[in-house]
Amino acid sequence: MTTMQAVAARPRRTIVALATALAAAGVAVGSGADFTSRTANPSNTFTAGTLTTDNSRDGAALFSPSNLKPGGAPQTGTVDIANDGSIGAAYTLTRDQLTSTDAGESNPAPFAAKVNLVVTDCGSFSGDTAPACDDGDARVYDGTLAAMESAVGLGDWSAGEKHRYVFAASLDAGAGNEYQGDGSSARFVWDAVQK
Repeated sequence: MTTMQAVAARPRRTIVALATALAAAGVAVGSGADFTSRTANPSNTFTAGTLTTDNSRDGAALFSPSNLKPGGAPQTGTVDIANDGSIGAAYTLTRDQLTSTDAGESNPAPFAAKVNLVVTDCGSFSGDTAPACDDGDARVYDGTLAAMESAVGLGDWSAGEKHRYVFAASLDAGAGNEYQGDGSSARFVWDAVQK
């Protein structure tokens, strides 16, 4: 009897043997070990930055020029402003809460319109060393106290950056007798917006 005849004579046994052989082959292939790898980065922490400004004269007047006379020498005040936060910011300076008093004859214009104001950025500190203030420094504002109606851009500052500013005020040479004894008051505000 040939092999073919033997398989044909026992078809059921042959199919069962073949199925068993296939199942065994599947188990052998499926149970083999696989190479694997894993890596992780635990303890990720998320924190917000800070934006704070230090003002060397916080809550106090920068200066109070008094006894101004037409065409006289300017009177000055100095302030140091620092970005004490951990993130960079765009800084601006504004003047608000402006008032003028008229003590005598009626003024043709408010007293603040006769006060010439120059604000100079002396530059940034180098560590604890203040910048030297001289005539070559950048003027960030040069006009009258009354005309300072919008924010003055001071640039983008890095965290820890600190600048010195000098304010100089003088009475316009064209101020007449009607301005004697008059005065003005204003507030200067430093704002920072994150970059």
